[in-house]
Amino acid sequence: MKLKEVGTDNNVLLIELNEENLDASNAREFRDAIQLMMSECQRVVLDMSGVKFVDSSGLGALISCLRMLNSREGDFKLCAMSKSVRALFELMRIDRVFNIHNTREEAVRSFA
Repeated sequence: MKLKEVGTDNNVLLIELNEENLDASNAREFRDAIQLMMSECQRVVLDMSGVKFVDSSGLGALISCLRMLNSREGDFKLCAMSKSVRALFELMRIDRVFNIHNTREEAVRSFA
């Protein structure tokens, strides 16, 4: 799983997901890896600029991350989605569940 902790800014953990697909083949590995990275953080931004496809398993893994942080009174935001992934989120109305931002900077600023 190609997850990279880019750093923190204003106590916000920024993570890059560098996989073309987030689907049944890697959703469990993604969930386990990112939840380990998020274990000490309350505020997380996931940069999805490298992701071109997400299936229901991938959506489930992202929702799992959101629930984990919400249970600790934290927040999980997504940013830099490709047009096709953003369209899927809108079609499935998942964009109403997640805070989605166009850029990393915008997502980090939204915590202020």
